[in-house]
Amino acid sequence: MSSVPPPSAEQSAPRPSEVDRSTDNRASPSAPALTRDDVAHLAHLARLELSEQELNTYVDQLSVILDAVATVSVVAAGDADIEPTSHAVPLTNVFRDDVVRPGLSHQAALAGAPAADEGRFRVPQILGEEQ
Repeated sequence: MSSVPPPSAEQSAPRPSEVDRSTDNRASPSAPALTRDDVAHLAHLARLELSEQELNTYVDQLSVILDAVATVSVVAAGDADIEPTSHAVPLTNVFRDDVVRPGLSHQAALAGAPAADEGRFRVPQILGEEQ
């Protein structure tokens, strides 16, 4: 891994796990805190080689994702009146009964072919002699 570059203004901002969330209504108190070691472990499991800067960046980004998932979990668990659904709008499949209809006869189908041989369509050969 490379040496750590000096922190930029973006990198020196507090991580989401370090921010005081006592006044933030969107954050969930049950959101797991993600550490730099957690991200390094995940990178190792995924066989990714990350620089120090990338580790710091991914701690921030993954913390935001975990916070969002925790918030959705709290909202979903909060109302027992909400029925789980697989689609946002109700879907109704429309089926029709299979009806047998008369199709072309064997002779009628071959009548439209440019060439026929022994009751089959004759087509130009596209492969070599070997079969």
